[in-house]
Amino acid sequence: MSDGHDIVNPEGLPHPSGFNHAVVSGDGRTVWLAGQTALDHHGVLVGVGDVVVQFDQALRNLLTVLGAAGGHPEHLVSMTVYIVDLDDYRAHSREIGQVWRRLVGSDYPAMAAVGVARLWDADARVEVQGVAVLPA
Repeated sequence: MSDGHDIVNPEGLPHPSGFNHAVVSGDGRTVWLAGQTALDHHGVLVGVGDVVVQFDQALRNLLTVLGAAGGHPEHLVSMTVYIVDLDDYRAHSREIGQVWRRLVGSDYPAMAAVGVARLWDADARVEVQGVAVLPA
């Protein structure tokens, strides 16, 4: 990529087609994380019909990309969660919060939850996207 941006596509995630998993800005501090769904390392969607299982896998995928870019969960400054069924997500908010605390901790970045009609993978229930700022 031009202008000193670095592309990050870690092994262990499906090879991206039409996007990159992350782009690290020229200053090396800001990491733009692509949306992640519940794809396993074979590119197979896990947890079909289960928003908690899908949130867990999607968040783990996002954290894998962040780690490959040199970051850690505490470097997340913004996240957007795209949700196909808001009622289902809210009904499982306690379990989703447990997943967050297990994988990230008790702090939250600036966050938004956005209801969508569908995601790229028709059976995906949730997608997470984020921005992280690494320490100098």
